[in-house]
Amino acid sequence: MERNASSMADLFFTAALMAALFSSSHAELIKGAFENNFSKSCPGTHFKTSQDGQIWYLTLDQISDCGFITKQSYRFGWFSTKLKLVGGDSAGVVTAFYMCSEVEAGPLRDEIDFEFLGNRTGQPYLIQTNVYNNGSGGREMRHLLWFDPTQDFHTYSILWNSHQIVFFVDKVPIRVYKNANHTNNFFPAERPMYVFSSIWNADNWATRGGLDKINWTSAPFIASYKDFILDACQWKDPFPACVSTTTQHWWDQYNAWHLSSKQKIDYAWVQRNFVVYDYCQDSVRNRYKPQECWLSALD
Repeated sequence: MERNASSMADLFFTAALMAALFSSSHAELIKGAFENNFSKSCPGTHFKTSQDGQIWYLTLDQISDCGFITKQSYRFGWFSTKLKLVGGDSAGVVTAFYMCSEVEAGPLRDEIDFEFLGNRTGQPYLIQTNVYNNGSGGREMRHLLWFDPTQDFHTYSILWNSHQIVFFVDKVPIRVYKNANHTNNFFPAERPMYVFSSIWNADNWATRGGLDKINWTSAPFIASYKDFILDACQWKDPFPACVSTTTQHWWDQYNAWHLSSKQKIDYAWVQRNFVVYDYCQDSVRNRYKPQECWLSALD
């Protein structure tokens, strides 16, 4: 099933990004040399760039995985990249785009995750999203996609403010995680986060619960990134709360606290057609539904 992203959503976010670039003193658009903004965590042979430096290639093989992290941490904003996933037999391979409050993913971390779960040739990728607060997770959702993510670049984005976390695919909201303040104590809002990307061996769980292992004869596995955008509040200690009442931080203004009317239509379309797993509906795993599950994404 093919579908284009909402034109209203495109207009909203394009206008907001342009406004942020010209008016915000704290917003940061990531461009230029990789070394200016990120640090890599793999051998040089496993991280390469295109000749113009605009496409970044991360490689997984039996020697090493690969990843990178921003040199700065952020609290609230718009975090986005274009990504082309590993093609062919990618079972057991996970490519991730995520945010975490601790560089070493410590036991009390906050985290917001996009994880792309590889599969056997011809089988669809799954997107797993998750939210951690103080080291506790278990808030997984899994979605199918309405396109083949290995054939071309697609945009994956996270909107994070004090009211909600929204996961977007090509500007279409696929998941909304609300903050109810007094009733919901499982919303990561207090600590800044670094932004990470990685490709790694997760064949102990990623494909059919770990039944399908990596076929190393298909290695190397390569994920491609470009057009990284962080329009966000860069953290400096001590630093303001990164919440404004002016237009300088578009991502924490009223229009970003809720989905637009058209985005609600897109979101409902995704819920009807592409949700594979929702922890809120898992009565075996969660005898009592977590508090945030009672909140409506459409409010």
